[in-house]
Amino acid sequence: MAASWLRPWHPAPRQAPALLCLAPAGAGCGQYRPWQDLLGDDVSVIGVALPGRESRWSDPMPGTLDEAVRHIAAEADALLAPGQPWTVFGESFGGLLGFEVVRRLAADHGRLPEALVVAACRAPHRWVGAGNGLLAADDELEKLLAARDLDPELLDAETRELMLETLRADVELSLTYRHPGRVVLPVPVEAWGGRDDTTVTAAHLAEWADYADDFRRREFPGGHYFCAERTDDITALLRLLAEEGDRHAR
Repeated sequence: MAASWLRPWHPAPRQAPALLCLAPAGAGCGQYRPWQDLLGDDVSVIGVALPGRESRWSDPMPGTLDEAVRHIAAEADALLAPGQPWTVFGESFGGLLGFEVVRRLAADHGRLPEALVVAACRAPHRWVGAGNGLLAADDELEKLLAARDLDPELLDAETRELMLETLRADVELSLTYRHPGRVVLPVPVEAWGGRDDTTVTAAHLAEWADYADDFRRREFPGGHYFCAERTDDITALLRLLAEEGDRHAR
């Protein structure tokens, strides 16, 4: 039996507005598990579990980003109840995946979320060719370690290599991305960024306006991984979006 791509943490995941969470490159969705405790039963938090990390260490990576998106969209369609409001939250590389999952669910399953939130993520056209939105794996790892207050010198060689292996796999996956051309999503899009982020700047975030008629940009204290630093602020905003979506669905 194939391993699931989704990790629902709500006791009744089809009975509350859903929040689909996609992690940054090299990371697992387990980082969003505490969000379920913070949001309580009012929101159903669902992590997207990519192969090659956490409980899926031995699962092979998909050959292309599109293949991963097809798996995620199919499982999300099966998990979400008819009429259940849902929001997509994608962080860095997860934002690109989230954008494509929204497009796939709309095209193949006729489902639209209440909103797409992308955090510290460049617009889709910036993920093509020389402008690819991911750094080299070693640079991404240094940013990841800095965000988590981990001293790189204290990591043993085996753990560091495992982290690099996961990051390299995500970098390779990102390089298979094919930009769809001009796309305007028929849902609100919010682009969130860290004020001190030098990788994804305010100008980069503003380019998401080309992909939505209803667009908002928000700025937070912090750098590229500001979401880990501002968990309370982030989850409070996501709760508001879920509540708005629930009222709209009714």
